[in-house]
Amino acid sequence: MVDEKKIRTLFNERSFEFLIMNEIQRAKIVYRILNQTYPKITVPLKSRNVFTLLVSVLLSAQCTDVNVNNVTKNIYPRYYKPKHFVKLGRKKIEKLIKKIGIFRIKAKSIYSLSKILIEKYNHQVPKTFDELESLPGVGHKTASVVMSQGFGFPAFPIDTHIHRLAQRWGLTNGKNVIQTEKDLKRLFPKKHWNKLHLQIIYYGREYCKARDCYGISCKICTTCYPNRKKPLITKKA
Repeated sequence: MVDEKKIRTLFNERSFEFLIMNEIQRAKIVYRILNQTYPKITVPLKSRNVFTLLVSVLLSAQCTDVNVNNVTKNIYPRYYKPKHFVKLGRKKIEKLIKKIGIFRIKAKSIYSLSKILIEKYNHQVPKTFDELESLPGVGHKTASVVMSQGFGFPAFPIDTHIHRLAQRWGLTNGKNVIQTEKDLKRLFPKKHWNKLHLQIIYYGREYCKARDCYGISCKICTTCYPNRKKPLITKKA
């Protein structure tokens, strides 16, 4: 029989847990619990088309999806094409989204990218990561959301919340969001990426909150790490 106490003297708590369960086993547990908890999933951000999805994802930076939806529900019935926002101009866009954080910067990005879509892409949202990430205010995470939710392309958008959860569940070392994305893509089949991304977001909001679970109380954390007693300090994105 393995002497657990002796092993713990040689390895710290986290290393010991890695010995008794590897990341592939933990990934299977995560996948099983997420599918049991959220067999069907919906996109949290409301949109009318791919362009409005792009706008909503851009607006969601440092802002909740609920707040974004509350603002855009009064915008998208009238304004839902690049030409609409170009015609509005920056100042009017600012007024429409003023309840959202850093609204001036976001209004500038929305106006600028709308002009580019008209001039360079025939009013359409481009379908490649490189082209999307060349647009004002659009980073890799935003591009990933548009590619997955807008075009159905397999992607695994990583935000600060997924970065935190992946560390709690032992799926990544938490070096940075780039590494987290690589690790999650390696552990889960491509066909599941788009759904898993949303399932993780919902699970984090409901069961594994930033200032609640701390890696020691939700079902996934306690199943993956039954011997973890102290809150896990995760690395920031």
